[in-house]
Amino acid sequence: MSHVLLAALLVASATATAQTSPPAPVPESATPAATPSAAPSTPAAASPSAASPLSPEAEAELARRLEAAKAEMREEIRAQIATQSLATASESNWQSEFTEERRKLEIFTLDGYLRLRPNLFYKFDLGQAPGRRLFPFTSPRSPAENTQAGTNMRLRLEPTFNVSEEVRIKLQVDALDNILLGSTPDSSFTGSDRDIYTIFSESQTPPASAINAFKDSISIKRAYGEVSTPVGMLRFGRMGSHWGLGMLRNDGNCVDCDFGDNVDRIQFVTEPFAGFYVTPMVDFNSEGVSSEVRNAEREPVDLTNADDSHSYVLAIARRDTDQQVRAKLDNNQGVLNYGLHFTYRTQRWEATGYEGGNFQGNTPTTAGFVPRDAKLYVPDLWLRYEERLWRLEVELAVIYGSIGNRALTLEGSVDPAQNQDLRILQFGGVAQGEYRLLNSKLKLGMEFGVASGDKAAGFGNYPRRRVANEDNEQLDGPQYTCAVGGCSDDAIRNFRFNRAYRVDLILWRELIGGLTDAVYFKPSLKYSIADGFDVYGSVIYSQALYAESTPSRTSKSLGVEVDIGARYETEDGFIAGIDWGILFPMSGLQDQGIPLDFETAQAIRGTLGIRF
Repeated sequence: MSHVLLAALLVASATATAQTSPPAPVPESATPAATPSAAPSTPAAASPSAASPLSPEAEAELARRLEAAKAEMREEIRAQIATQSLATASESNWQSEFTEERRKLEIFTLDGYLRLRPNLFYKFDLGQAPGRRLFPFTSPRSPAENTQAGTNMRLRLEPTFNVSEEVRIKLQVDALDNILLGSTPDSSFTGSDRDIYTIFSESQTPPASAINAFKDSISIKRAYGEVSTPVGMLRFGRMGSHWGLGMLRNDGNCVDCDFGDNVDRIQFVTEPFAGFYVTPMVDFNSEGVSSEVRNAEREPVDLTNADDSHSYVLAIARRDTDQQVRAKLDNNQGVLNYGLHFTYRTQRWEATGYEGGNFQGNTPTTAGFVPRDAKLYVPDLWLRYEERLWRLEVELAVIYGSIGNRALTLEGSVDPAQNQDLRILQFGGVAQGEYRLLNSKLKLGMEFGVASGDKAAGFGNYPRRRVANEDNEQLDGPQYTCAVGGCSDDAIRNFRFNRAYRVDLILWRELIGGLTDAVYFKPSLKYSIADGFDVYGSVIYSQALYAESTPSRTSKSLGVEVDIGARYETEDGFIAGIDWGILFPMSGLQDQGIPLDFETAQAIRGTLGIRF
């Protein structure tokens, strides 16, 4: 730029010099010459210097310098333009690349985790005789084997496709879901003729349903859309369902979860007042017989709406966001959240005998429709109050309804010994309390839970399992008693906690398969040794509500379990944990038919994972 200014000054100087007349020559006598205004009106003969102010050599030199200055100025201008163009182009390209990269990041985001879980179960039979054990899995080689160990894994992907700022698609995809490491060797179940003995197996094959596994390598569990509107958010598709503490409805999104509720739903979330949410929902629980099998490539048709089971749900809640909760707690303010989740579910008929495909045109004689005439009313109340040093959270639910015809087959629907009606009345609740000490490094907890039950034999957690011992006594099964002449017990009263709600490591998680027909108390503590490194422990006392539901038939006491563990998690998502539990069984778990001495059950669970 300095060269440009210099060239401009030279041009201006030369131009001014060319346009200005030179001073009159001073005569040797030193007498001033006459000025032009004093010249006579009659023209006089001009002197040679006045007629030609610059000599030809001077004019030529001036012209040469002027052209040189112009040329230099033109080169400087060209250089400046080129530099500015390059900078502008570079900035434009960078901005374009940044915008494109930002656009890519906004279009697709990915969450999820990878987990690996080694575990060891020891004496889960509790020392009881074969055929009288609560744990449903025993060694096929020898019933005397009492140690089972293995390692399983799961990769969970939860991508989000942001079509725009208001429209998005979300999925949950599980790969190698709870696959047991080493369960699909290349020498087994694949027709491989390379090896005779599995000892030579060097590789694992991808799991394929009905070939070398019971499920495929990849499972799409959820797929739904979200649309933000000025008045609320619309969600539709197959999605997770969660409410309150997860006692009744639990999405199973924790890293150590195995179960979780996936519902086919259309819902609309509105916020009429700040922090208050109203959400109407419609759930498609069961559509019954469809054309999907026969016409696999075309749009499936629900062949009849009479056998559909639908739920109409309304949730009303006062909730703060996580950021609002932290802000209030930091300012020593209390946080009160609460809500009501109400479900009405109905089904008029239920298809039976159509399992395994569509039998249009080839309907078996056992297929038909049972007049179910069933209704359920499910209110679920949740409340949470929290301050900086303590928290109290409660969830209470009731399931009330009826089933007009209990028959499970077409023939049974007209049999007076099988077509009685049933009543449903269940309740369950859980309360959690927590007190924080040492700047929240130490947390003392207390939990209490109850699930209603009745005097019917067995816990009723898996009523279709119908497990019976050698004396034909139910260890699990339906919680009503009906026969020819009527029902001596026509009510289903056992409330079942969601299987994704964790109480312990052994009794309810593994042996019985979920809390029902019982009450438990659980004091606990958790201490943060360092950022991301916690140790914790709990003691759980469990007792049945009715002794008739237990294997003993005479005692309610089920056992005391002690669970301890440690967990380490880094900011970049690495997780490592170890848990150990020991169950001291009590008299309620001792089979009355063959009373054997109890043996304590133990479990060790490890976790390695990466959360992203």
